[in-house]
Amino acid sequence: MTSALSHWEAFYVIVGSSAAVLTGLQFVVITMISEATHRVPTGTRSISAFATPTVVHFCAALLIAALLSAPWSSLSGPAWVLRAAGLAGVLYGLLVIARARRQTEYRPVASDWIRHTALPLIAYAALLMAGISLPWSPNASLFVIGGTSLLLLFIGIHNSWDTVTYIAVAARETPNRKSKSRPS
Repeated sequence: MTSALSHWEAFYVIVGSSAAVLTGLQFVVITMISEATHRVPTGTRSISAFATPTVVHFCAALLIAALLSAPWSSLSGPAWVLRAAGLAGVLYGLLVIARARRQTEYRPVASDWIRHTALPLIAYAALLMAGISLPWSPNASLFVIGGTSLLLLFIGIHNSWDTVTYIAVAARETPNRKSKSRPS
């Protein structure tokens, strides 16, 4: 069984390293947000709805990579941890939906709901199901787990980019709106 995991070692070295670096990059994004808040309307509710989940998705991809790179003697151990991580991710995804609905700083559009809430929920549900099926169907499950870790990585990359571009555009537009509304 462990030979099935050994075939994935290089894949998870790449995914895990990428997730770790991108987690650090997200901290740069948060710093940019804090420096731009004097111009851009942001608050802790929007950060907990949009920025924090991005860090969680990167960390989940890193966890998957570390978990499947560990020297397991059978697949039952990682299967249990993947089930727990998948279930925790689904529950966290539902919490993110609630946070996104409660925050008032930004009004999400359909693509935001898809990329910030629906796709992560799908990824974590797939991780949960792959964790359940891993002992009985390792090859198919490992491909689903690999796809899930990539999906979480790509979601994080997109959402980080989305945040940075929103801040850049809003920071430029906000002063212009203020200057246009000021009396001469």
